[in-house]
Amino acid sequence: MHRRTFLSSAAMCAALPLTGKLSAAAAVKGRRTAAVIGHTGRGNYGHGLDSVWKLVPDMDIVGVADASESGLKSELRKLDLTAGGNTDYGKMLAECRPEFVSVCPRYADQHCDMVLAAIDAGVKGIYVEKPFVRTPEEADRILAAAQKQGTKIAVAHRNAWHPALKVIADAIANGDLGIIREIRGRGKGDRRGGAEDLWVLGTHVFNLMEFFGGIAQTCSAELLQDGRPVTAADVRDGAEGLGPLAGNELHARYRLAGGITATFDSIANDGFSNAGFGLQLVGTKGLVNIQVDVDPVAYFVPGNPFAPTKADRPWIPVSSAGIGVPEKQPERIAEVHNHVAAVTDLIRCCDSKAQPVCDAHAAARTVDMVCAVFESHRQEGRTVSLPLTERRNPLTLL
Repeated sequence: MHRRTFLSSAAMCAALPLTGKLSAAAAVKGRRTAAVIGHTGRGNYGHGLDSVWKLVPDMDIVGVADASESGLKSELRKLDLTAGGNTDYGKMLAECRPEFVSVCPRYADQHCDMVLAAIDAGVKGIYVEKPFVRTPEEADRILAAAQKQGTKIAVAHRNAWHPALKVIADAIANGDLGIIREIRGRGKGDRRGGAEDLWVLGTHVFNLMEFFGGIAQTCSAELLQDGRPVTAADVRDGAEGLGPLAGNELHARYRLAGGITATFDSIANDGFSNAGFGLQLVGTKGLVNIQVDVDPVAYFVPGNPFAPTKADRPWIPVSSAGIGVPEKQPERIAEVHNHVAAVTDLIRCCDSKAQPVCDAHAAARTVDMVCAVFESHRQEGRTVSLPLTERRNPLTLL
């Protein structure tokens, strides 16, 4: 891919306003309102999707829903609330009528119903834990409902808001990496390696793949269990509400709209100690290694990555200020990790005609990319086109 292909991507990472802390209180005129949906014991409250609203200026948390009574009491204490709690999220939404809602549980089987309920209740903006939903069909239902109601949705692929992405995109546009020839992605490769890793962590990687290489057009893949092709007998009910799942090893190849090939690999207990989680942008003059959810988020390695050399080939940190420049805005990086950057962007978009950096459409495409692995495997490794024609989980059709 030529470097000019990345120019439009760089514009997506505009600076977001800084924020301060706020104590939860009853909503008053001129302030915004948010509510939280969690489920203690079934995904809980994600990775801080509940407490983020306490960090947003002029925002009051007015309601919490948790099907677990003990979990609800604990969450109310955590958020300093004395009212607004309900074990039924539909009732909570009807009674509290918040502008914004976090759909927090990590268990993806709850997301579709929770998001649709929030849309139906008239919520303006929804922030959802990843993975977004379990099937393209569920994503289709949410997209249709959100479009009809005018609801804005952001999904917690929080690295999409990282300011270093613009620095990397600018470096590519300036030719510092030469021509990008491939993108290599990996999951954590821990005990969840294979299909579970693909869902839980691969969606982060796919979102970044799209940022740098464009929307996925095709996929070909193989799915293995202990070194042999997955069969219907291997399909089981996956952890964390993921739905049908199979395989502890997978290898996928995507053709992206920008003309570049991207790969994603995950093997259970791969021995890399989670260091492979992220992606590499492999260029003719160097590569960038992006490691998800760590600081620094990326390193630049100059030089032809395939040419032997006696010279040092250092890993140079990438910050929001540039390649090899120390981070000058640690507060902005903290806001990426604690979701403030994402929800601030969501609020801004609800007050304008803009769409969030990682909106429901982008998240839905990561769901298609996951299910494309299953569909290609079902078709004996054949290349399948995206978006998928089959909107169910293809593992149910083995």
